[in-house]
Amino acid sequence: MGSDEKDGNYCSICGGIPPGKITTKRILVEGKETGIDQLDWIISDVAKQNLPNDAAITEALLLRVKKFNYVPTKKTEAYAAALLAEYKKLVQK
Repeated sequence: MGSDEKDGNYCSICGGIPPGKITTKRILVEGKETGIDQLDWIISDVAKQNLPNDAAITEALLLRVKKFNYVPTKKTEAYAAALLAEYKKLVQK
């Protein structure tokens, strides 16, 4: 797997991102593993704000997640719950 440096880095078998280069973090949304691009940065950025409550944290998380990822309107609440759970798991260790 690999490529000529001038062409970029891609899988020579499928043409996608090489498995070792995937950085999209996965969380469970309604029991289904879902990839969220930039999640580590999003959580770090929200944590720096020292927001006062879960509602404010959830709103900030969703705002940032929607900039980098598609969040289906019907699944917004499920994403919100999953993101807050992941935030608490990582920030409140």
